[in-house]
Amino acid sequence: MRLVPSWPRSIDDFRPMVSNTAINELQKLAWRLQGLKVLHINATEYGGGVAELLLTQVPLMDDLGLQAHWAVIDADEAFFEITKSVHNAFQGNKDIKWDSTMEEHYFETLRGNLDSMPTGYDVVIVHDPQPMALPVLLGERRKEVGKHWIWRCHIDCADPHPDVWGFVRQFLEPYDAMVFTMKEFVQPDVPADRVLVSAPSIDPTSPKNSALEAVTVQDICRQYHIDVRRPFITQVSRFDPWKDPHGVVRAYQIVKEKFPDVQLLLAGSLAHDDPEGMGIFNEIVSSCTDDRDVYVVSNLQQVGNTTINCFQRAADVVIQKSLREGFGLTVSEAAWKGKPVIGGRAGGITLQIEDGRTGFLVDSVEECAARTIELLEDPERSRTMGETGRELVREQFLTTRELTDWVSLFADVAGS
Repeated sequence: MRLVPSWPRSIDDFRPMVSNTAINELQKLAWRLQGLKVLHINATEYGGGVAELLLTQVPLMDDLGLQAHWAVIDADEAFFEITKSVHNAFQGNKDIKWDSTMEEHYFETLRGNLDSMPTGYDVVIVHDPQPMALPVLLGERRKEVGKHWIWRCHIDCADPHPDVWGFVRQFLEPYDAMVFTMKEFVQPDVPADRVLVSAPSIDPTSPKNSALEAVTVQDICRQYHIDVRRPFITQVSRFDPWKDPHGVVRAYQIVKEKFPDVQLLLAGSLAHDDPEGMGIFNEIVSSCTDDRDVYVVSNLQQVGNTTINCFQRAADVVIQKSLREGFGLTVSEAAWKGKPVIGGRAGGITLQIEDGRTGFLVDSVEECAARTIELLEDPERSRTMGETGRELVREQFLTTRELTDWVSLFADVAGS
């Protein structure tokens, strides 16, 4: 296990985006917990939504007067293959073949991290299934690492594989609290008195979400051969079957019958803890080889946060056609940029899109295509939806609101 360095941040940078009252209340709440030592543990320092959240929240917790650190586990590819199966099983894949060999390699990998764990924390937050068993494996030693433990589940586990859920259920007991994105994700055997429901958030000051000059957006799009003068739709997400990239391509092909000059861009990062990603990426590239208006790009093509920012700002319509979704940060990212979003009617996407008001929720490829055509045909409606969506994000899905939830929870579990 190793600590991840973080750059200093200031909560005052958020005052132009949210009310002074909200910032002042957050600072007042955190003042009661000055010096509280907090450790976040997850599987990777780049490439996924959890890493993106921690990159912002850990230094901001420091700025609020807490002593916050971030650590990632050491693991091999076989471990991440196993935990990807756990992820898919949480999201309802009942075809996962789960066996004792997988369980033993999971335990063996986490046991290998125990001796390198930092110690002396008041609160430890463990993110998702990958490091979930750590407090159980530590036994009585867990109090040396952290006095209080919180499990944060970012995954849609409303209908999990029963065998896999049975395996991870045994790890819940040492946790003082469990945080889920939606109440629908909480299984009946999770102690209700230890559950907090709190949605993730986006950082409006990050390179991915901060304001950009139009000329910058145009120049970067041009570097990736996107013609901003023509209709342009995009989906930004990991290359994962649950994000339904093949369905997005089929919807685009239907839209192209109505708008022959429309372009599609699929963009995302290939995360260290997601071994399926490269295979899906290559599948999409191969299936779209003959269409010069389809662009499939990732961090392998130097796509970073500012590039994603440009893609979302240039798009006429942003799609997030997930089949299952824990939250889907890209929905709020696009809405913050004033874009209408078409999302799959799944998990946390339903929190972020008010159907027909800030975007559309869809249940099929055909419905996705039809809604995309509606928005391309009515730019004024698209603009109004985008403006309304931006205000929804301001009210509910910015970093300051999630930090308030965290600090309140720390006060509850650790006291003042």
